[in-house]
Amino acid sequence: MSPVLAGVLQLLALMAALALAYVPLGNYMARVYSSTTHWRVEKWIYKGIGANPDAEMRWPAYLRGVLAFSLIGVLFLYALQRLQGVLPGSLGFTSIEADQAFNTAVSFVTNTNWQSYYGEQAMGHVVQTAGLAVQNFVSAAVGIAVAVALVRGFARSRTGELGNFWVDLVRGVTRVLVPIAAVAAVVLAACGVIQNFSGIHGVGQFMGGSQEWNGGAIASQEAIKELGTNGGGYFNANSAHPFENPTSLTNLLEIFLILLIPFSLTRTFGVMVGSGKQGYAILATMATIWLGFTALMMWTEFAHHGPALDLAGGATEGKEVRFGIGASSIFAVATTLTSTGAVDSFHSSFTGLGGGITMLGMMLGEIAPGGVGSGLYGMLVMAVIAVFIAGLMVGRTPEYLGKKIGTREIKFAACYILVTPALVLTFTAAAMALPTPGNSMTNSGAHGFSEILYAYTSAANNNGSAFAGLNADTQWFNTTLGITMLLGRFLPMVFVLALAGSLAQQKPVPVTTGTLRTDKPLFTGLLVGAVLIITGLTYFPALALGPLAEGLA
Repeated sequence: MSPVLAGVLQLLALMAALALAYVPLGNYMARVYSSTTHWRVEKWIYKGIGANPDAEMRWPAYLRGVLAFSLIGVLFLYALQRLQGVLPGSLGFTSIEADQAFNTAVSFVTNTNWQSYYGEQAMGHVVQTAGLAVQNFVSAAVGIAVAVALVRGFARSRTGELGNFWVDLVRGVTRVLVPIAAVAAVVLAACGVIQNFSGIHGVGQFMGGSQEWNGGAIASQEAIKELGTNGGGYFNANSAHPFENPTSLTNLLEIFLILLIPFSLTRTFGVMVGSGKQGYAILATMATIWLGFTALMMWTEFAHHGPALDLAGGATEGKEVRFGIGASSIFAVATTLTSTGAVDSFHSSFTGLGGGITMLGMMLGEIAPGGVGSGLYGMLVMAVIAVFIAGLMVGRTPEYLGKKIGTREIKFAACYILVTPALVLTFTAAAMALPTPGNSMTNSGAHGFSEILYAYTSAANNNGSAFAGLNADTQWFNTTLGITMLLGRFLPMVFVLALAGSLAQQKPVPVTTGTLRTDKPLFTGLLVGAVLIITGLTYFPALALGPLAEGLA
């Protein structure tokens, strides 16, 4: 079987699995976030944190819950790393330095999972399981909660109430993430991913030097790492490491887990707003972009440019031979079009244009299908922009799902789409202008610029993957990337929740013959165009200096 055919068949199998899970999981999540009953374990949690699960929140109170919970998470994870040297199960590792502990705490709480350290050489069992793995669950649940609050903003009228953040957070963990992750962890362990709490073992001499490996609760962390679109690996090689991802079957399963909830949330959206067709329109937009990027990536990586690639059958440098070019391309697109950041190959080794595709996927805002929750609310904000553009073209006040998109709503949407590019381009420019940050680049020229542009793009969009080659474990990068992750996560949430509150206060607008049908292919095409054009205009100059210059050289 040719490598191209193998890649296409894996893509078809992935699409079939996602299609089978789409309706049942989407309907289930809609019931989870619409139910008025509480499980007993959930009642215990509410009592323990002092929350009233039956109290509704307006958007400022909902936002305060998000920020307070996340701040506590950052402080706890920071303290855990700083105290690692005196904790049991530390495997002999010392406490983490202050700047790196700050970066890592912010990274995992913001669902970014950027890692400027070697996981197997820095973090012991307690930090990995009680710190990082816990944040993999709760940071993903926060993203889903904010998305559900925005959906309620569209679904409700004449009220500013968006639900209860603590209920949405707890249900996301107990009813969605834990059950699916538990099943996935068992399957991964059965397929060869390790799960233990063993210490460090020497494995003898290897190429003139000694080699050591340590175990860990990897199958359980790998499951939520992908399912929650987190991405932080137990090992530095991430999902290219055989302990995390041993076979082609586990590789395909991990891609499935990455895409499962983000795609299925469009069904949840359709059910909650009372129109399945609206959910399918958003799904079609996401799927069109995802399939287009996957096809482009496979084409660039399989294209033969010179005798070496002719003999290899494509660009094989930096790709794990267990998976091949096709599966590596599918994984790379899935992880950068979501906020996952896990890798089974190294994006710095992709062709110039292939590396540009991974960057552009993040620059879109990771909305096709995006991270758990963040992909849905990001796409819905783009839908608001799209109906506004359509309204300008026909001279009519824009409406979406029975809500008028007025000055207030469009300001919130505009601020949302401007925050991330401002962070990426400002910090990239500063890093290139100052003398010290440039010393961290392994490469010069366009590829070196791409290393820094990729790092800030990954941080601002809460992705977490790296272009490799960049030494990011410096005070400059640990600090500035940490700040970028914080602002890139929570500033957009402010505008999303403010938009949700504004929409929820409106009364429904009746549908007329002049109303733009947002459940039709025409709107899907308009939305795809708006996403690509707005992103292209924003980032094109930076892309031209990096991956485009390298790819067209």
